Amino acid sequence: MAVPAVFLNGKEFGQGRMTLSDIVTRIDVNAEKNTVQKLNQQLPYDVLIVGSGPAGASAAIYEARKGIRTGIIGERFGGQVLDTIDIENYISVSKTEGPKLPTALSGHINDYDIDIIDSQMVAKLIPADTTDKLHKIETVSGAILRSRSIIIATGAKWRDMNVPGEKEYRTKGVTYCPHCDGPLFKGKRVAVIGGGNSGIEVAIDLAGVVEHVTLLEFAPEMRADAVLQQKLARLSNVDIILHAEILEVKGDGVKMTGLQYKNRQDGSIHDLAVAGTFVQIGLLPNTHWLDGVIARNAIREIKVDEKGETNIKGIFAAGDCTTVPYKQIIIAAGDGAKAALSCQSLSDECNGINS
Repeated sequence: MAVPAVFLNGKEFGQGRMTLSDIVTRIDVNAEKNTVQKLNQQLPYDVLIVGSGPAGASAAIYEARKGIRTGIIGERFGGQVLDTIDIENYISVSKTEGPKLPTALSGHINDYDIDIIDSQMVAKLIPADTTDKLHKIETVSGAILRSRSIIIATGAKWRDMNVPGEKEYRTKGVTYCPHCDGPLFKGKRVAVIGGGNSGIEVAIDLAGVVEHVTLLEFAPEMRADAVLQQKLARLSNVDIILHAEILEVKGDGVKMTGLQYKNRQDGSIHDLAVAGTFVQIGLLPNTHWLDGVIARNAIREIKVDEKGETNIKGIFAAGDCTTVPYKQIIIAAGDGAKAALSCQSLSDECNGINS
C-alpha cells in the first residue's frame, strides 16, 4: 500500500519518490566512488546551503544574485513540499500543487550560476577552527565540502504516532504521504490523524477519492484555518472525532484493518474499521546530524537569532528546522532570504562582499 516501489531482479530496490538520478546512482557500482571524488575536488564555496526545499532554494537565489560562489546540497529537490497536495496560501499564487512548486523553484535556480548537488545526504557538520577557517560538511557517502559560510535548511519530517502496530503496518495501510498513496484507497474507508491545516487538507482531498474519511483529533477542537474547516464541513462523507487518543493500529498480519482509540472525555475505548490511516500530526526537524555541534531546543529545532544565525559564527539556519514559529512554505522562503542577506553582511565570511 505504498507507491511507487522499484524492484531490481525481483527484489525491492527502492520505495517512495525516486528520481532517475537516484536509480542510476544506485545501479552504477562505481557511481558513489566517482561522486565522492568529484565532490572532494570542489573549490571552497562562499556559501553552501544544506537542504533544497523552499528555504534552501530562496537562500541560494539570493546569494547567487550577489555573485557569491554558491552551492546547494540536498537529498531530494523540493523536500517535504513534494508530499503536499494543494497549496493555496502562497501569496500571489492562487493555487498550485506540491510537485509543481519545486519544479518552479528548480527552474528559478537554474537561471543563476548555482552548483546543485543532488541525491546526497549530509552526515556531519565540522565547524571552522583557528587553523582552517572553512566550515565543512561531510556526506553519508564520505565526501567533504568546504565553505566560508553555511546555511542549514534541512526542513522537517512527519511525526510518528508511536503506538503499537504503526511500524508493523507502515506501507501496509499506515501512510504519511496522501499525494503518493491516496489513489490506492479508492472506494475504501480511511482515517486521517490530525486536525491542523495539513490534516484537513488531506481529508478534503481524500474525500473525493475514497468512500469515507474519519478525521481524528486529540484536542477538543481543530486547529486548522476557518476556511478549511468550512470546506470540510460541506463534505457528506467525512466524520470528525475530537478528544481522540490513538491507542493501536490493528491488522491481520498482512495489512492494516483498523484503529483503536480512546475518548479522552469519558475514557471509553472504540474500534474503527479502516483500510488506511494518513498521519498528519506535525513535524520533527531533520537535525539529528548536528548533535553536539549546533544549539537546539528540546524538540531539536535549531536556535537562531533575529538574523537567522546559530550559536556558531558564519553558520545560519532557515525554515522548518529552526525555532521560528509557524511552519509554512512562505515563512520558510522568507527565512531563507533573510539568512542569505545576513550571511552577505559578514564580509569577512562571504568573500568580502557587503550587503
